[in-house]
Amino acid sequence: MKKMKMHSPNVTQENIARIAEIFPGCVTEARGEEGKLRLAVDFDQLRQELSESIVEGPQERYHLNWPGKREALLAANAPIARTLRPCREESVDFDTTKNLFIEGDNLEALKLLQETYLGKVKVIYIDPPYNTGNDFIYEDDFAENADEFLKRSNQVDEEGHRLVANTEANGRFHSDWLSMIYPRLKLARNLLRDDGVVFISIDDNEFQSLRQICSEVFGEQNFVATVIWQKVFAPKNSARWFSEDHDYVLIFAKNKLLWAPNLLPQTEEMIARYKNPDNDPRGAWQSDNLTARNKYDAGLYPVTCPSGRVIEGPPRGRYWALSQESFKKLDADNRIWWGEDGDNMPRLKRFLAEVKQGRTPQTIWFYKDVGHTQDAKKALLKYVPFENTENVLNSVKPVELLQRILQLSGRPGDGDIVLDFFSGSATTAHAVLKQNAEDGGNRRFIGIQVSEPLPTPEPGMESIFEMGLTRVRNVAAELRSPLAGLQGDLGFRVLKIDSSNMADVYYRPDAIEQGQLKIFTDNIRPDRTPEDLLFQVLLDWGVDLALPIRQETIQGKTVFFVNEPPYDLVACFDGGVNEDLVKELARFKPLRVVFRDTGFVSDAVKINVEQVFRQMSPRTEVRSL
Repeated sequence: MKKMKMHSPNVTQENIARIAEIFPGCVTEARGEEGKLRLAVDFDQLRQELSESIVEGPQERYHLNWPGKREALLAANAPIARTLRPCREESVDFDTTKNLFIEGDNLEALKLLQETYLGKVKVIYIDPPYNTGNDFIYEDDFAENADEFLKRSNQVDEEGHRLVANTEANGRFHSDWLSMIYPRLKLARNLLRDDGVVFISIDDNEFQSLRQICSEVFGEQNFVATVIWQKVFAPKNSARWFSEDHDYVLIFAKNKLLWAPNLLPQTEEMIARYKNPDNDPRGAWQSDNLTARNKYDAGLYPVTCPSGRVIEGPPRGRYWALSQESFKKLDADNRIWWGEDGDNMPRLKRFLAEVKQGRTPQTIWFYKDVGHTQDAKKALLKYVPFENTENVLNSVKPVELLQRILQLSGRPGDGDIVLDFFSGSATTAHAVLKQNAEDGGNRRFIGIQVSEPLPTPEPGMESIFEMGLTRVRNVAAELRSPLAGLQGDLGFRVLKIDSSNMADVYYRPDAIEQGQLKIFTDNIRPDRTPEDLLFQVLLDWGVDLALPIRQETIQGKTVFFVNEPPYDLVACFDGGVNEDLVKELARFKPLRVVFRDTGFVSDAVKINVEQVFRQMSPRTEVRSL
């Protein structure tokens, strides 16, 4: 019976496997420091394979580099022995909701989500620290190899020590910020669907560097646009040089050929331009110029107005935009407007019903359309009962800005996953719920936020993560009220990053002496619940963490059923599992089943489990932990 590996993917080894598929002669075996053989790349051979295009040595080339870039790449690829533990008491509609809030370091969270949400996220929005000299950034430790990183991540709980101030006095001011954002973007790209898109808020401090990093991670050919968001409604008179009235929203697609923005709804102002002065049965229309500057030999001819006046041709230097034959056909179809008295220069009638039903998005977003910073703070204050105003975040974004992004990104009813791994005050989650309420959509959100304390503790709310939960609870309550009457998914499942559920002996058996083996007959940490184990299994198996979960008691044992029949997973972590229970579970014919490795009444039952499922449910994958 296969055992669960119980740690995040080893991205380095997976990348080597991909290279092996293309250049099998470039991958060999090498002995690591611990003496074990593993796959490795023969870079000399790989250079030979790419000799016509390789860029190496001191040769000048266009690229972005900084001290710590290699270490940042190592940090993105190194596996971690961490897990996500469910927190029912902080959740809303835990068993049925498809929304997730994850508390913890977003680098670790992105690693943990790699298998489960690989290629499944439609929209990513992040609002990272702007690196103004006053921001806090993640303190990632790169001074260790992958094995040391794995061991540390299994043993050390770093809560409260993940953020450090990045002041301009720091000699690595830009480098530290780049090293922070780079591995997170590389991992985030893996989660995007092929038709997915990422939106990133930033200001002038790191805009240029961020654009270059995104070009490296997503490919320069997948750059879509840079949006200028007017973030303030009045100039700052205290500004020393210029009042900074805008931020940027940088947009990259996973594959630009597969994603295009939706049209925005037509404004009332646009619709008001269409009239129907001649009571045309085809409805409202507006007139358009029938002449053009480009030379068109067939566009020089006289026309006769309904009044009888002859117009010898278009104005000097211009041409009719269509041939005389086409002009006559349009005129016969009452698609030429000659003015109310029938004596004006002809113009083309464009009917509202026939024009594109929407407007092409532009790269300047005005605050009157998508809100400004004061709107954002008012919304936060409305849904979070602060007692200390210093806790109101200065960098919070307006909900309308995020709604604009959701409107552009995908269709309402496609169940798109929206990810924000700098969740902060949960503006993205708020926008998902509100936009779903307005257009009947079924989008889902995943919000990730480190456990960063508030400047001043609030009653029942000590961290920014808890502030976000409070906000979304109150937003949901408003949408559930009789006045709004929304019946959609307004809950969220809270998961928290923690050390692995597996005891140290599971990962480092060589560290255990023979005399200690009796105390390690069970490889599960004693403080972990069956539901903790369930979520680590979901992660390890790549099963959606937001699927419905049902718990039953069968033959006196607790059994978890994930999703509806045919169940994605059936799990039993109790001890004393006998063959009768195994056969009972096999009758459900789940896609996957998992037991605790030490949970069987005898070795004979453990040996027979796979045989039972092979006979009764041959398509079920069986594992233990």
